Amino acid sequence: MSEITNTKVPAGPLAEKWSNYKASAKLVSPNNRKKFEVIVVGTGLAGASAAASLAEMGYNVKSFCFQDSARRAHSVAAQGGVNAAKNYRNDGDSVYRMFYDTIKGGDFRAREANTYRLAECSASLIDQAVAQGVPFGREYGGYLRNRSFGGVQVSRTFYARGQTGQQLLLGSYQALLRQQKAGKVQLYTRHEMLDLVLIEGKARGIIARNLDTGEIERHAGHTVILATGGFGKIYYLSTLAMGCNASAIWRAHKKGAFMANPSWTQIHPTCLPQSGEYQSKLTLMSESLRNDGRIWVPKAKDETRAPGEIPEEERDYYLERKYPSYGNLAPRDIASRAAKEQIDLGKGIGPLKNAVYLDFSKAIKEYGKDVIAERYGNLFTMYRKITGTDAYKEPMKISPAAHFSMGGLWVDYELMTSIPGLFAIGEANFSDHGANRLGANSLLQACVDGYFVLPYTLQNYLADENKDSKNSIDHPAFKEVEQNVRSQMERFLSCKGKRTAEDFHKEIGRELYDKCGLLRTKKGLEEAIQNIRRIREEFEEDLMVPGDAEEVNSELEKAGRVADYMELAELMCIDALHREESCGAHFRAEHQTQEGEAKRDDENFSYSAAWEWSGDISAPILNKESLVFETVAPTIRSYK
Repeated sequence: MSEITNTKVPAGPLAEKWSNYKASAKLVSPNNRKKFEVIVVGTGLAGASAAASLAEMGYNVKSFCFQDSARRAHSVAAQGGVNAAKNYRNDGDSVYRMFYDTIKGGDFRAREANTYRLAECSASLIDQAVAQGVPFGREYGGYLRNRSFGGVQVSRTFYARGQTGQQLLLGSYQALLRQQKAGKVQLYTRHEMLDLVLIEGKARGIIARNLDTGEIERHAGHTVILATGGFGKIYYLSTLAMGCNASAIWRAHKKGAFMANPSWTQIHPTCLPQSGEYQSKLTLMSESLRNDGRIWVPKAKDETRAPGEIPEEERDYYLERKYPSYGNLAPRDIASRAAKEQIDLGKGIGPLKNAVYLDFSKAIKEYGKDVIAERYGNLFTMYRKITGTDAYKEPMKISPAAHFSMGGLWVDYELMTSIPGLFAIGEANFSDHGANRLGANSLLQACVDGYFVLPYTLQNYLADENKDSKNSIDHPAFKEVEQNVRSQMERFLSCKGKRTAEDFHKEIGRELYDKCGLLRTKKGLEEAIQNIRRIREEFEEDLMVPGDAEEVNSELEKAGRVADYMELAELMCIDALHREESCGAHFRAEHQTQEGEAKRDDENFSYSAAWEWSGDISAPILNKESLVFETVAPTIRSYK
């Protein structure tokens, strides 16, 4: 075990750190930028904004995504809004208030400097998006409209109905295509990164597979940026798209990049409940609905009456009862655990008794149906299409589901991993949210990392790099990594077992949700580790992958992703087991207050756990980055 001390956080007061960094960062002259090649993996908001921004500056960019279009990146699924400290409502918001809400929401388990920078850059993002034509909601007079999200007491969330992620992505996508047209971006769609290439300890390229032809390709560059999103799909049933995976960051981890806090995975409270074993994913309903919707369950167990037949005095608005200061806008981790508590008490509703009600009747009576439709119309339409129920007339049914990864590759203040030249941005890194992400901060982090942070920090790195140092794809390191990739695919194809990768994915997902999900125990985590090792052994012996590698083969793609999940799942449980406290999304039953709330241990666990690959998945090396709070004092996280 070692202590991480070189986080590259600038000196000076918190509010001046980013300005100090920008004032002293090294630059690359415009004439030299065109001599550098940058590889960006992922075309969601983080990847597209980074690729477009760097190309605009003059760098040559190669941009990769496994979808057939950058527009299909999962950023479209973030619906409710994006935060910014503009104080349009004159309700007391500020950069400091947003910073404090975010670091408190993360249960004081985030790096102060990164969190403050997120809040500081937030206002610039709104200006950027408006200039790109993002159609934010507006007041009658033309001012941009705001709403509230969980964990805050101000209105700082800018939104485009329930399509904010999609609209922001269209803005970055247009910027990306503009640079492609200008010849500064080469866009490789339907390409999946299979491994990272290091030369003399630095990230110098990737091995990718053309998913349409099966061809293995080598791509070299001066630096590599991973913007591949989170790994919530490891739970199988989640809010994430089926293609979302952890392979890029996991394979970088096995090359030496630290993986930080992998057990901090958010369970979102407002998801459509599972209705049967046939499902392969769940549908997210935006947290913004909690602005006007009231969450409740029947007071009686095993209630069979329709919601409209249950009188007010027989309903339990449990969030309003337990957390009166925030009510239905309590943070996600707290709202999800509270829902699970009610379901476990036998008060769940729906065919499987696995949901709670989200009721808009009071808001419709107060504001009228037209106002609610203007705010959330597409979400109500989506709910009706999926469930056949009109939520204007009866409450929605919602349930907790796996969602966002606060853990990810460890990065310093510059967003560079422990591998020189390898950067991780957006949800692929761990940096801004601590043990729980507040709603409407995911779109913000992705955009801020890509538009406003990386263009400075990448230059600071490249300024010391030789512009003529790009290695040929004929370098022995490329040959070696490519051979390793081909060998793994051959192992999958030659196994000839009886179970599909999908079947193994379901099994590992259930194990994680039951034992490393909303509630964790020492015994459960120890059992999970043993079961994951058993499942991984069975995967090696009984996997079935039809077809071959020289063609379109989605089963081969899936096998590689599930193999990585098998290893990451064990590290998640190891990380959860070692952290003998409850904080944010990590709730250990052994560590809670008398009221059933999370109980932190600041004396022993005020650090980020950055795990290092040792060559043995069952024996990772722990590195600690101590969390130093110069501006705020960690307090008991109360929303009562």
